[in-house]
Amino acid sequence: MSQALLTVIGEDRPGIVAAVTQALYAADCAIGDASMMRLGGYFTIMQVIDYQRDFGAVESALDPAVKRLNLRVHLDPIPSLPRQQDSANVRVTVYGADHPGIVASVTEKLASVGFNIIDLESERSGNPDRPIYVMVIQGSAPEGVEQVRAILEPLKTSQGIEITVHPIDTVLL
Repeated sequence: MSQALLTVIGEDRPGIVAAVTQALYAADCAIGDASMMRLGGYFTIMQVIDYQRDFGAVESALDPAVKRLNLRVHLDPIPSLPRQQDSANVRVTVYGADHPGIVASVTEKLASVGFNIIDLESERSGNPDRPIYVMVIQGSAPEGVEQVRAILEPLKTSQGIEITVHPIDTVLL
């Protein structure tokens, strides 16, 4: 079994996920980790796939969907890596008036304490005259919630944003 990272981008419309996943199924692929979402007026898919056939068969299986829906596809073979052992134990929520530098300043502070971002979602909302930026980050904080709260606290004033930090309960089975 081989693995590849599949990236798909297209103008948002119904049927993209169905067309791509049906093509992968027809090519005997299995979908692993995946993120599929609308970004602006576009729909994006990023996923790790397992495939048994040769790489060209996967590309050929995707081709009809790509042409029919005018999608841009990038498929990269990747080495199979062991699954990451850390899991999200902290959720950071950020919101405020949209301005350049919010993502850069928050993620720089998080990186400085070894915070591993597992998922980051953001959205620009509000109205054109008063846009609001909302970002939710889930990740692994080696030293826990209090260290993350402390490192982000100064950004509330310097960036003029609201930040909340909550623990994520993890259950070991």
